Amino acid sequence: MSKVQTLKVGPDEAEQRLDRWFRKQFPHVPQGRIEKMCRKGEIRVDGGRVKSNTRVGPGQEVRIPPLPTEEDMEAQVRMQHVSKADAKMIRDCVIYKDDHIIALNKPPGLAVQGGSKTTRHVDGMAGALSFDRHDTPKLVHRLDKDTSGVLVLARTPAMATALTAAFRHHGTRKIYWAMVAGVPYPKIGTVKYGLVKAGGHGKGGEGEKMHCVHPRDVATTEGAKRAQTDYATLCFLGQRASWMALVPVTGRTHQLRAHMAEMGHPIVGDGKYGGSGQENMGDGWGSQLGDEISKKLHLHARSLEFEHPVTGKIITLKADLPVHMKRTWDFLGWAENDVPHDPFDGDEKWQS
Repeated sequence: MSKVQTLKVGPDEAEQRLDRWFRKQFPHVPQGRIEKMCRKGEIRVDGGRVKSNTRVGPGQEVRIPPLPTEEDMEAQVRMQHVSKADAKMIRDCVIYKDDHIIALNKPPGLAVQGGSKTTRHVDGMAGALSFDRHDTPKLVHRLDKDTSGVLVLARTPAMATALTAAFRHHGTRKIYWAMVAGVPYPKIGTVKYGLVKAGGHGKGGEGEKMHCVHPRDVATTEGAKRAQTDYATLCFLGQRASWMALVPVTGRTHQLRAHMAEMGHPIVGDGKYGGSGQENMGDGWGSQLGDEISKKLHLHARSLEFEHPVTGKIITLKADLPVHMKRTWDFLGWAENDVPHDPFDGDEKWQS
């Protein structure tokens, strides 16, 4: 919100209605709000109360009350389209909040941003996360619609700039948990296949996916980008499935899903990259394991670590598993306390 100010009608301005003059100065403020401020006596001319149709001319002084910014107005418009149920849902997702940052445990199935056929998404609900601030939180990174876990939003423009730079320049540490079909060999390693976008079907390119490119061919493949994923096998069920920790060293679209499928171990529930015909090392299981295992994608942004741009403290955020993955873990007898927070720190005793 701005502060109270007094503006003088310029000498070159013709006499005109107050509301028309006001909208020229503050085009983002709607007519209804101008009329309300006049009725409450918040807008005054030469110290006196006025109506919205009062005429003002050169030299007259207009009292301007605190006004919302354009971002505030946009947030109010968005909030008008957020149901009470969605507002409560997105607030219940908050796992961390300070004056600068809000972090969510995004549920699977909720898109981060809107599209031609996506009207319900985190960005559209962000106004419900303003709490005691006027600024609407801004997204600084993304998660796939079907991927759950830690999602960070900035509460101020300055923080948005700082966090966006941290994500772009690898100033964050992201660890994902996934269940994949089969058991990778070796059990800990790095995938360096590049990725290139392959056009999808349909008028809007629906079904678009990424194809892997051998590292030696990335430079000569049009549109290909280098990508790197570190992986560690935390636990496994015979040769049928494994609990993986994945670190996207680069942040390409669908990187973790494409890399695991390229290894022959698609993420369970991934119909795009590991359909039922996908062969795997081991028993040849596809991305659907049957039994009590959910058909939803088993990929979760478990933790995010970064240096707070304002306080300088190291912030470590952790998100609990979504319901469908928790049920799978319980069914298989896997427990979160049985594995290290970061299996890539050099201590490999847990693998024995």
